[in-house]
Amino acid sequence: MTAFAHGHGVDQPPALHPAHIIANDAEALDVAQHFAAYAKVDAAVRDRDRRLPWAELERFTASGLGSISVPRAFGGPGVSYATIAQVFKLICAADPALGQIPQNHFGLTSVIAHVADEAQQRYFYGKILQGWRIGNAGPERNSKHTLDLQARALRQADGSYRFSGQKFYSTGALFAHWVTVKALDDEGRQVLGFVARGTEGLRIVDDWSGFGQRTTASGTVLLDNVAVPASHVLPNDRLSHTANIQGAYAQLIQAAIDAGIAHGALADTLSFVRERARPWADANVDEARLEPYLIAEVGKLQLELHAADALLARAARVLDEVTAAPIDADSAARASIAVAEAKVLTTEIALLSSEKLFELGGSRATLAEYNLDRHWRNARTHTLHDPVRWKVHAVGNYYLNGALPPRHAWI
Repeated sequence: MTAFAHGHGVDQPPALHPAHIIANDAEALDVAQHFAAYAKVDAAVRDRDRRLPWAELERFTASGLGSISVPRAFGGPGVSYATIAQVFKLICAADPALGQIPQNHFGLTSVIAHVADEAQQRYFYGKILQGWRIGNAGPERNSKHTLDLQARALRQADGSYRFSGQKFYSTGALFAHWVTVKALDDEGRQVLGFVARGTEGLRIVDDWSGFGQRTTASGTVLLDNVAVPASHVLPNDRLSHTANIQGAYAQLIQAAIDAGIAHGALADTLSFVRERARPWADANVDEARLEPYLIAEVGKLQLELHAADALLARAARVLDEVTAAPIDADSAARASIAVAEAKVLTTEIALLSSEKLFELGGSRATLAEYNLDRHWRNARTHTLHDPVRWKVHAVGNYYLNGALPPRHAWI
């Protein structure tokens, strides 16, 4: 694959159009519902052809959904975490690849609130309200683990920085106006640079080949001595030294994406069973939807989806409650554990519903013309984002031993 497909060149950022500013939570949910209906129309075709959703993402931004998390103090609607989770779930039920693209944009909007000074907050939030998108230069492929950083940010005599390194899993970077890069400075401290699209030495390569979430363009970012002004570099290491809900928030969005995948898979299961599936001969019924064992399986899926939805909604409420007061280590842990519980169930139902689709739909459901395997491919790919075995451990250790979970973006 090549860098910057579909006419977006290395020196030109994606088009900027005036973005609507959403007023409140109710409007955000209404806009998200309408956008999801639009996004669903060609979602299966985009997945089949690995066609990047440039037009759809421009519409997402223009609708104002990209700025709903901007705090009210800086001119945004500052919607609740409950609303943000619902927005991601709605969109990902329609197209989870499209829905995943802005996940880092939202996470980084929160990072700005935690570690940027007031001038930086005013600048970045102002640009987001205008329609600027933030992408992420992801983890590094050849490091020991996710938290191991090889990228470097060298301070220059004038106070600016030069960033160098190689990143992967860079969801959103190809579509962004800024690409954020985590790196270690001269003193070994983690900093976060906001690299403007088109900066010399920045290269974004669309080489994502995952069998699921095909159109996220979660590929490679290369940085060769890239210049970044000091005003666009944040002290990201502060997140590990102060109590915060940054990790819980990032994981809430991941859980919402998985819940959306489950909703999309189950909706297609019900439609396929009603319209195309054949009943088993021994059932002695004329339609598959009347087969008793099939009905029971649908009932179990629906119950488990409702349970996952309930824990997701509860986790979002916990984040809203925790952030209504100064955050300490205990309240931050409470948020992380609530989200971890939700993430376990959303992972399980995303995988189960997308796999059960074929059992209940029958052999016909495997035909390429329906592309129903995209649900399982998306679920299997996205749920690998953070291993739930460690979330189950964190939950058990918290309740049994009072152990607080680690403070990073993956718990």
